[in-house]
Amino acid sequence: MSETYKSNRNVWYSCHYHVVWCPKYRRKVLIGPIETRLQEIIRQACHEYRAEIEEMEIMPDHVRLLVSVDPQFGIHRLVKLVKGRSSRFLRQEFPALKRKLPALWTNSYFVATTGGAPLAIIKQYIEQQKHV
Repeated sequence: MSETYKSNRNVWYSCHYHVVWCPKYRRKVLIGPIETRLQEIIRQACHEYRAEIEEMEIMPDHVRLLVSVDPQFGIHRLVKLVKGRSSRFLRQEFPALKRKLPALWTNSYFVATTGGAPLAIIKQYIEQQKHV
């Protein structure tokens, strides 16, 4: 995979982040129609804020995302936006989530830059999570 750079009028960048977050109490609630709807919400939010999803895997108890985002927008703002929007929409559309969890997501998340690791290796790692 060749490295491509993006621009936002005054900054050229290539910022790739591996992000992981979990439902409260690590409950296995991200299945079936909830998983499908969560994917739609994440894709829509990333598209809206010009973040490029390079890989996404939703497991029953966590979400893994490999995403490229403008450094001036910031990965922290993107994660906050995605977690907030998805929690609000999923809890409205699936009332069972309100009964099971006081809040959908934990307050924390993991994020790492891809640094020296080739993106193909990280993408392969994320793709193979369901098969472990």
